[in-house]
Amino acid sequence: MSTEAVTWAMDHAPMPRTEKGKPDTTARHVLQALAEHASSTGTDAHPSVLRIQYRTGYDRATVQRALRRLEKAALIAKDGMKEGRTRYKLAMELRRPATDWSDLEREEDDFRAAAAERKRRSRSKGVTHAESVTVTDSEGVTVTHAESVTDECHALKVRSSRTERSPNHQQPSDKQLLEDSSPAAAANELEKPVASVQTKSGSEKRDHHLEAFGAFWLTYPKRRDKEAAKKAWIAAIERGAEPQQMVDGAKTYAQERKDQEPKYTKYPATWLNNGCYDDEPDTPPGRHLRAVGDSGPYRNPENPSDYHQEW
Repeated sequence: MSTEAVTWAMDHAPMPRTEKGKPDTTARHVLQALAEHASSTGTDAHPSVLRIQYRTGYDRATVQRALRRLEKAALIAKDGMKEGRTRYKLAMELRRPATDWSDLEREEDDFRAAAAERKRRSRSKGVTHAESVTVTDSEGVTVTHAESVTDECHALKVRSSRTERSPNHQQPSDKQLLEDSSPAAAANELEKPVASVQTKSGSEKRDHHLEAFGAFWLTYPKRRDKEAAKKAWIAAIERGAEPQQMVDGAKTYAQERKDQEPKYTKYPATWLNNGCYDDEPDTPPGRHLRAVGDSGPYRNPENPSDYHQEW
């Protein structure tokens, strides 16, 4: 192996081109394999096609086509035969033009500049300019179009939502959630003066009604078809039902269905839609045995011999 020939093939040899003007990397690889078997002057390179296949990983036809392209580019020339193989001479006097390196540097600079411009544009699209709007307290407020906001925004005061709590704020109890979700609490809330927004969207109203649904769902004896149960829960509240009343009714119903056949237990949506939370509880089963006559409830005899007494 000649260091001079290998260095020339890797760095200084002109880059062979395809018919479309693209770098012919396959031919370049075959040229480097030839250089590994050449002398320091580029002569006496006679590896077999099989050896070049082993070195490059290409098939036989690919290696032969690459050799013909190298000959056509005048980078190699046949120099007789040796040991039954074609011997090649490398054109080490040829040098790669310096513009190849400068062109690569220019392409790299253009690529970096284009990447920086794409990044700048991406950042500029994520910025919303609203210099004409001044908001005193903007928790939960999103301004989408500055021109549609009036001077009332200067005094806008929006109360933070229930879910946005301070780190030291305690989570409300289930009882508090039930009270807040009741129609009476909703009526009191409407009577309070509101500084900004006086109506709730459909999704906010739905979430407000569902705050106590979790307690009902955990209490009810059969947890099936949860989405239908949520709709029935909201409909019951809008009809005037109290959340605490429905939860208590579910507890009573769960006690009634204890140790009973599960398949006869009503689905929660059916139970809510039928207003079963208003039903009177069933009388608990029990034995009410009384003795013959008006002597009061039956009692076991204290004397065992009374069991054998003939009546």
